[in-house]
Amino acid sequence: MRLSRRRAIQIGAGAVIAAAIPVGQHIAWGTRDYRRSDYSPDYPDPPAGEDSWVNWSGIEKATPRSIDLPDSEDAVAELLRGTRSRVRPMGSGHSFTGLVPSEGIMVDVSKLSGLVSYDGTTGLATFGAGTRLFQAAMELAELGRAFPNLPDIDVQTLAGSFATATHGTGTNLTALHDYVAGFRIVTASGDVLDVSSETNADFFAAGKVSLGALGIVTQYTLQTVPAFNLHRVLRAEPIEDVLDRAEALADQHRNFEFFYLPGTGIAATLTHDQHEGPMTGAAPSEDDETLEGLKQLRDEFGWWPWLRRRIAQSALPSGVLEDVSDQSWRLLSTTRPIKFNEMEYHLPRENGVETLRQIISMIDRRKDAYFPMEVRFVAPDNAWLSPFNEGPCLSIAIHAAVDEPYDYFFSDFEPVHRANGGRPHWGKIHSLGPAELTDLYTDYDRFLELRREMDPDGRFLNPYLAKLFGESFDV
Repeated sequence: MRLSRRRAIQIGAGAVIAAAIPVGQHIAWGTRDYRRSDYSPDYPDPPAGEDSWVNWSGIEKATPRSIDLPDSEDAVAELLRGTRSRVRPMGSGHSFTGLVPSEGIMVDVSKLSGLVSYDGTTGLATFGAGTRLFQAAMELAELGRAFPNLPDIDVQTLAGSFATATHGTGTNLTALHDYVAGFRIVTASGDVLDVSSETNADFFAAGKVSLGALGIVTQYTLQTVPAFNLHRVLRAEPIEDVLDRAEALADQHRNFEFFYLPGTGIAATLTHDQHEGPMTGAAPSEDDETLEGLKQLRDEFGWWPWLRRRIAQSALPSGVLEDVSDQSWRLLSTTRPIKFNEMEYHLPRENGVETLRQIISMIDRRKDAYFPMEVRFVAPDNAWLSPFNEGPCLSIAIHAAVDEPYDYFFSDFEPVHRANGGRPHWGKIHSLGPAELTDLYTDYDRFLELRREMDPDGRFLNPYLAKLFGESFDV
């Protein structure tokens, strides 16, 4: 959906003249500074001899004593047997919460990557836990296999994706951790366990979404499916039309999601369906240009919501914007070059659209919001800490530019999600603690008990996890 800055300003200038708008008010709005005061993309300065780490969006930072890169499972076990320091596993840094930072040892599992084995009879594929999603998808494609579904960002490690319940979209499609048939994990004592539903059903149910709190996973064995192709259609439509049809569209298409462009009244719907026959290949992304155009609309005309909406609806295209076909992994998941901060809540599907209407109305009243919202549908599974383990969900993700304030996520939007039975994405910012999480998750106390049994000294804790689990934390 291309919206160039030039196009937005050309139409906007004409609208300003036609509407005889007070120029002073327009200029005053245009001089606002949206940058938040505490924004810094830089790595923190570490003490002498220590390391430095920052997550993708820059809101989580650490100066660990060391960042270790073991190249084998034995090296991970040796590391854990040889230290009494706090230890946190790390992936690609795409979580916005404080799951990873540690002032002890951070363990980068990226060298534990690639396809380890594949069983052509069962379709089971074993990968190193540090394998990035795009690498795993490509290696599966070479075998004529695929993941049943993928999220929208492809650079996460398998370990990070599963541990935080990362998901894609689809009424009948579960989150990624539901593909796990087994895993190998190194515990706090340095022991290596081979875990499946047959060997240890409780550990398996807890470990699929573990927040990295039970140990360091070194391998995953995944259930794959035969490779398949998809037909993708991107449309620009009025948001009210999309909301009226959202449930039906989700049931009609293999994958359905949509993006709402705040302050415009316009949504971009995205559908994927199984495809047979010749393929066109994927189209080049226009997301960057559209985001710049939406930002410019906010910067220039956000002071008058009516005018901003009118300009957007004149400048943005409508109808079918993209109609392509390609291999599933090439269409479902991409790299996001423009950084942001995000809150995502998963709502029970039965009241998801009603809640979404409220959220959209609220974000339209915020003159400073411009980053698109993302709405997806997820099927249930049975992992103890899966946000989807009590039924189908509608997921609502709101974003703010990486350098802009996001405190209103907590003050304005989180209470609405909470009042409607929402559960937060484990990797996206939220303010919940053990009392709220115990109310939301039937098996939360069971998970905490298992965690204490596996890690009685709290070696895998950091301040953030200690807060989530209601544990004390001494540095």
